[in-house]
Amino acid sequence: MKITDVEVVLVENPGFTPSFRWRKGIPGSDGPSVGGWLIIQTDAGITGFAQAPRGVILKDYVDRRFRSELIGQDPLNREYLWERAWELDRIERFAPNMAHVVDVALWDIAGKQAGLPIYKLLGGFRDSIQAYASTVTFGSIEEFLEVADQCLELGYPAIKLHAFGDAKKDAELCTRLREHVGDDIPLMYDGSAGFDLMDATYLGHALDAAGYLWYEEPMREFSVTAYKWLGERVRVPLLLGEVTDGAHMSAGDFVATGVASALRTSTFLRGGFTGAMRIAHLADAYHLRAEVHGMGLESAHLCMTIKNNTYYESLVWGNPIKREALVDTSGLVHGPTNPGVGYEGLWANSGVPHGLEKYIK
Repeated sequence: MKITDVEVVLVENPGFTPSFRWRKGIPGSDGPSVGGWLIIQTDAGITGFAQAPRGVILKDYVDRRFRSELIGQDPLNREYLWERAWELDRIERFAPNMAHVVDVALWDIAGKQAGLPIYKLLGGFRDSIQAYASTVTFGSIEEFLEVADQCLELGYPAIKLHAFGDAKKDAELCTRLREHVGDDIPLMYDGSAGFDLMDATYLGHALDAAGYLWYEEPMREFSVTAYKWLGERVRVPLLLGEVTDGAHMSAGDFVATGVASALRTSTFLRGGFTGAMRIAHLADAYHLRAEVHGMGLESAHLCMTIKNNTYYESLVWGNPIKREALVDTSGLVHGPTNPGVGYEGLWANSGVPHGLEKYIK
């Protein structure tokens, strides 16, 4: 099998409705924007799809680099092509949330050829997993508590906070939420890189006292040394490596320092399915967890595959909130059933994105 063509279809993304914000008023959701679908065609009549949030940037990458690199290659040589993408990255410095798309499309082809969903092709570990409600930043502590009640009523068994970005106020919120839901509900906290070492330490003590399951990315992840110092000061488990550059290599540094209790992994920031699994296996070798970051089909596949992952992350926003479509009334996400990633199964209900119709068999 050989790759015969590589194209990008630009699509209009309507954005999140309603829009939402992260800590300290930082915009968390886009308005209307231009996304993109990568389409890799083969001489076997199998087409691979992958989605990117920035379509114009993706098209530029494909036109200047990826098309000439991929045409004529065997799409099943994913490891080789993944390494080639890293070689190109040395020249281009690809945006971390863009360079994964080639790998995802190649896995889509492989799953379709095998007639299997990707998580089965990777070697499935489970067929369902619990989802936690991952909040946006709401306006007050009282609103957070109200939203937490909604999360539990919708069937979510656990809650993760993206809070205000103020160490003292966030500590108060975390303590109040624990008192509000009781000791049996797993709670997590994500700092979204909002703090320096002093404030991260202060907040970490509060999270430990309130029995939080993990403390995620309180500082920018450029300095592994700063995280080593944080790990020496707090007892709450640290979940690290979400957005730092270097994928599995930078994850290895967090492991080597002994600071991480768990590593973040994903397709869209860690190099597709290939990069995500490298991180998961690295973590497992040291008895660490590899928690999957983000929602959607790609994350669902990873959650079914990675044995040392605990939950599926399901973002909730607006008030009242809504339960994500992939999450059932018991708070479970189930393994995708369509071959490959399974976008076609979603399109059967929502409609094929405009411009992709001619690529659907």
